[in-house]
Amino acid sequence: MPIIEMKYPQDLARLCRLALAAQGLLQTQPYGSGLAGARKAINHIGYVQIDTISVVERAHHHVFHSRVPKFKSAMTNQMLLDGDIFEYWTHAAAFLPITDFRFSLPYKQAIKSGETHWYKNPDKKLMGELLARIRSDGPLRSRDIETNTTKGSSGWWDFKPAKKALEQLYMGGELMVSNREGFQKTYDLTERVLPPHVNSQIPSIEEFAMHIVDQQLHCHGFASLKGLTYQRRNAKLRKAVKDLVNERLAEGDLEQIQISSGELFLIKTGELERSLPRLSNRMSILSPFDNSVIQRERLKALFQFDYQMECYVPAIKRKYGYFSLPLLYRDKFIGRMDCKAHRKIRHLEIKFLHFEQHNFDEDLIIAAFVDAITKFYDFQECDSISLIKAHPKHLTQCLRNALKPLEKSS
Repeated sequence: MPIIEMKYPQDLARLCRLALAAQGLLQTQPYGSGLAGARKAINHIGYVQIDTISVVERAHHHVFHSRVPKFKSAMTNQMLLDGDIFEYWTHAAAFLPITDFRFSLPYKQAIKSGETHWYKNPDKKLMGELLARIRSDGPLRSRDIETNTTKGSSGWWDFKPAKKALEQLYMGGELMVSNREGFQKTYDLTERVLPPHVNSQIPSIEEFAMHIVDQQLHCHGFASLKGLTYQRRNAKLRKAVKDLVNERLAEGDLEQIQISSGELFLIKTGELERSLPRLSNRMSILSPFDNSVIQRERLKALFQFDYQMECYVPAIKRKYGYFSLPLLYRDKFIGRMDCKAHRKIRHLEIKFLHFEQHNFDEDLIIAAFVDAITKFYDFQECDSISLIKAHPKHLTQCLRNALKPLEKSS
């Protein structure tokens, strides 16, 4: 089948809109609102990455907030308690739809069998003791290990070896996270946590490949071959995905498209003709770990947005700030915002607000930003807001004036 060439700016613009619509970022409430909307959102986008950085509300809440009106941070753990989602590893620690549980089993089996290592030389004796303790005494919180570290006297163990043993049991699938209080996890036996209706049959390599291809095309609209198996190091699985793609291309179920920079993408046949949501003058403040931006090469190829999270860059070399958040306006990434929520005083400090060059009306941009930041700082549970600096500089005072009405009276 011939490759479809997307040579013109309007072609790329359509691809960008298709990608954003597939991610639920063009519609006002593509999945509904509140807890029901959050359930639908994660079932569609496939996972939500768990984030330890707390400069602003953590990524696993932020990703939902960007797509689901009336989402509250407590709803994430509610879904865990209700058995709608489970916690495990994808390319990073993540929440996943419980319906995808069986696709976590191949990695768990590889770790449990020693084919793949989480920790080298795991302490199997200690793992057995911990497992027996949980089986007899019930769920174990990670803090229980941290606060009972006197070896021998209380029947507990040294903290670091015990923590490693607990994580090894979790990664090997014998334990699951049954509850979370912030970053304090509660572990229990998998058979006591997993809802009885969930399919727990290990998929074949062909079933796994089919799941990956279908899910990635569903939640991204289209994908490169590399993107389909993003951060998956299983060579057999990558080959199975490639074989399936070639089979579907030969059957005409998939098409290949090539953008002007040379990148090749796969898309379901006919998907390019589908109707897309209308664009509105809406701005979204996204997490650096958002599903739509986490594949940085794809982001740059499609949107010409060269994005790097600079918290791991030495301070002197940072260009945009410690934890800059991508700004999406209409169907373009037009800037980034480095900010910090000072929770004790309920204040959101915008350290640097940077807009790229664009052709949009500045008044519309400012209005869209104020609307977005109003929702965002409510989400951060802040009562006041300040802007230190902005780029271009001439916007700084206009933005400060626009933000003044957001100050809440005490």
